[in-house]
Amino acid sequence: MKIIIAYASAGGGHTKAAQAIYNYFKSQGNLEIKLVDILKDSNPFFKYAYTHGYSFLVNYLPWVWSISFYFTYSVRFRKFSKWLAAVLDIVNTPRFRRLLIKENPDYIICTHFSPPNVANFLKKSKKITSKIIAVITDFGVHPFWISVGIDTYAVASDYTKEKLLFEGIEDQRIKVVGIPIDTKFSLVYDKLNLCRKFGMQPDKFTVLITTGSFGMGPIEEIVDLAYKDVQIIVVCAHNKSLYQRLKQRNYASLFIFGFVNNIEELMAISDIIIAKPGGLTISESLSMELPLIFVTAIAGQETENIKFLSSYNVGTCLENAEDIKNTILEFKNNPSKIQATKESIRKIKKPNAVKDLYNVIR
Repeated sequence: MKIIIAYASAGGGHTKAAQAIYNYFKSQGNLEIKLVDILKDSNPFFKYAYTHGYSFLVNYLPWVWSISFYFTYSVRFRKFSKWLAAVLDIVNTPRFRRLLIKENPDYIICTHFSPPNVANFLKKSKKITSKIIAVITDFGVHPFWISVGIDTYAVASDYTKEKLLFEGIEDQRIKVVGIPIDTKFSLVYDKLNLCRKFGMQPDKFTVLITTGSFGMGPIEEIVDLAYKDVQIIVVCAHNKSLYQRLKQRNYASLFIFGFVNNIEELMAISDIIIAKPGGLTISESLSMELPLIFVTAIAGQETENIKFLSSYNVGTCLENAEDIKNTILEFKNNPSKIQATKESIRKIKKPNAVKDLYNVIR
């Protein structure tokens, strides 16, 4: 069986989901698999706009992002915006088109809404015969995902399925598997040994903050307010200025990291996580049974993610550092609240999404 797993490196979630699928499928053997970033050899301006445009807008012009999101979401403008997006995707990715025609795989598994546009165009023109699987990496559904050419939708939850049914997608085309995450988030870790590894106190309530890459939210204010009461881990990713500012505080209970490849170990140490409400981060946190506090949700898919989680009482969005500190202390001082949240998480987490997706094609 020949499979192409396609994504667009416009945000870490789409990439991580594609890599998780690739790694699991590759481990099963007897499959010819390629992992393809459609932006890698695309038109340079198109690539730049995709990879840098999103982060620029959400950081510096969030109101422009909000307008553009709701313009593309609106029923009134949807037909035009979907057509325009499809044309841009098809025109600007010639190498990806040629690859699909040359390989004509059995399945094209897509973790971003752009690859299906290209695949669907080629399928309509009878240049390929592949089945197209769209793996939606959030709990809501943006209209750009919806296409008659998609054979199967792999979705995060029943909530997501209901969204697609409302849009007219047939039940048999929807598979509720979860958002694909790396299998390392399903493993059991020795907290005591990990605390020794990182020089942390295993008996101290620990808060993990992972919004550092974007630098969004009152990260420094949270640290200043809470460091005396809890142990804090901040992952700054590539945000060097945030890393340096936190280092200068020299708090004994503050542990600062740059870019990490072992976030699952830091999650295993932690009691609660403060993060942006992206689909992959949520799924990883749920798999590790971490209560979630969200900050600075971006209008659109992230606010949809919060709606889903709030309905199960496993995540809350707060903007004020004082409110966040108080919520942290509520969890710290009420072990029963932590336990109740974990029980709610167990009802909705889907840590085996990559395995269940694999079973869809077998």
